Amino acid sequence: MRVLRLGSTGTDVMEIQSLLDKIGYNPGPIDGIFGYRIQQAVINFQRDNGLVPDGIVGPRTYSILERFLLGYDNYVIRPGDTLYDIARRYYTQVDKILTANPGLNPYNLTIGREIVVPYGIDVVDTDIEYTHEIMERDIRGLQARYPFLEVGSIGNSVLGRELYYIKLGNGPNEVFYNGAHHALEWITVPLLMKFIENFSEAYAEGSSIRGYDIRDIWNQSTIYIVPMVNPDGIDLVLNGLQRDNPYYEELLEWNDTGLPFSQVWQANIRGVDLNHNYNALWELSKEAEPRYGVDGPGPTRYSGPYPESEPESSAVANFTRQHNFRLVLAYHSQGEVIFWDFQNMAPPVARRIGELLSQVSGYRLAEAYGIASYAGYKDWFIYRYGKPGYTIEVGRGRNPLPITQFDRIYNDNEELLILASVV
Repeated sequence: MRVLRLGSTGTDVMEIQSLLDKIGYNPGPIDGIFGYRIQQAVINFQRDNGLVPDGIVGPRTYSILERFLLGYDNYVIRPGDTLYDIARRYYTQVDKILTANPGLNPYNLTIGREIVVPYGIDVVDTDIEYTHEIMERDIRGLQARYPFLEVGSIGNSVLGRELYYIKLGNGPNEVFYNGAHHALEWITVPLLMKFIENFSEAYAEGSSIRGYDIRDIWNQSTIYIVPMVNPDGIDLVLNGLQRDNPYYEELLEWNDTGLPFSQVWQANIRGVDLNHNYNALWELSKEAEPRYGVDGPGPTRYSGPYPESEPESSAVANFTRQHNFRLVLAYHSQGEVIFWDFQNMAPPVARRIGELLSQVSGYRLAEAYGIASYAGYKDWFIYRYGKPGYTIEVGRGRNPLPITQFDRIYNDNEELLILASVV
């Protein structure tokens, strides 16, 4: 964590702004710019937490802020403590403490035992630009709150970032959702992460979402989610090209658009479009590249030297091979459309399911044409397994979509994400 002070900018500033706003310190606009209003909010936070009120987010201030970012604190039980008193101190609920600490007896607390105490705030922020670092911390926070979650890795990106999966449910009907094959389409990551949080909370509480009994679904289905397939590309888009990037010179050459990476870069860090890197008529995607002005690595549509040449696409394909998924969803943006077929190979049930997903989301059901119709993940899944696969294009406008569209996108997709696990 770098030191943040007046004049600092970036996604980490935006994250602190969002947090301060969430816990009652008004930082002004959540815009990633460390101005006078966030400086005053930091000073007020520091005063309330026994810190030197200098308005700078240094190591000591950040160490306290980080607990709120994670959404929980570790607490050692003292003589006279009750869960009610601890919950009141953290603005949370006894049930949330019990969920985070399986086996804890509320009527017989052990003095000296360390427990996890969730704060009375959500973990996943939906008003910020969402990086791999933020996702990683949110996964830690969700795991602490909901220890029944299974978290693992399907592999690593080119630059070594972990490609996390999260597993919801224990039922025999296995489905798979993934997001952000394309770097500009990072808004699909908080969409899936927020779904994980809401689904987990409903399961823990025994409540329903949009009329669906979540505990019943938990026993019927298993939902595997890889929220961020292209973390290196997303970092490039949101944090810019850094001098220590091993592909620094190549990236400057590959981006020959005259526009910043933040406006054009869909590929991974080696300039390969991951959603053109699967073995589903890949050779036709390759043949089409010259017609789209593609002659090698670049911002978009370069299919790579061969199918699954990239560690990210290879990891997703291998993860798929290791399971018996009945259905997959690949999340992209934009267009508010659901692509459901591949070369007339989708099974008859795929259209019926697609119509149901269209109905609950309001998104149009459609088929892809041209270079976009080859070598994508859902194309490969249909081609290889003959089962229903869908590309969901969320939101409207020009990528990257602004985070201000998040609430509408989530509202459109929450029931779709639930329904796809049981339909």
